[in-house]
Amino acid sequence: MNPGAGDGETRAGRAGYCSREAGTGAAASDTAAGTREIPMDDPALVEALRSGDPQAPRLLVERYQGVVFGLCYRMMCHRQDAEDVAQEAFVRALRSIAGFDNSRPLRPWLLEIAANRCRTALARRARRPLAGVHPIDDRPDPRSGVPDPDDLAGELERGLQALRPEYRLVFALFHEQNLSYEEIAAAVSRPVGTVKTWLHRARAQLADDLSSRGVHC
Repeated sequence: MNPGAGDGETRAGRAGYCSREAGTGAAASDTAAGTREIPMDDPALVEALRSGDPQAPRLLVERYQGVVFGLCYRMMCHRQDAEDVAQEAFVRALRSIAGFDNSRPLRPWLLEIAANRCRTALARRARRPLAGVHPIDDRPDPRSGVPDPDDLAGELERGLQALRPEYRLVFALFHEQNLSYEEIAAAVSRPVGTVKTWLHRARAQLADDLSSRGVHC
């Protein structure tokens, strides 16, 4: 099951932090000069980041901005907040790259950072005065108030937004980001058994919510 995490939202609106953190100006100069970049695998990219290669931060963001923003959007349910948290995650990753174990896969580590930044941002949001809280979803909903059983993606989206944040997080990491139980446990700082329990509860709650609205997967 992959209900979608607002991937359509990921293509626009993030050029600001990409350029700030990834040095796109230098890349434009290289392109104009006809320089062709040599593809890097993740271990080589990590070493390039550590050595201060000015192109490496941009390559990191370009390679992983989709998955990082997708998780942030799933958790924050608000595009601007998701962009801000994704930027924070990349900044934190760049600052922490020196201590990264390069024998580990890079993608789960970035998602772990993003998950932690999302939890911090959600805690900050919970402390805001009510007048300053964003609506759960800032996208317009053209549907009527009557659920449409044929709009499965939309109904799944509504159901996922209704989950507790920790349930939504493990659901997204497992079903949308394809992390293992062990990788999720590291990302949320909980035992594997707790991750499995949260995931089971997320699925059960989502199924009950959909069924109550006449939606059947």
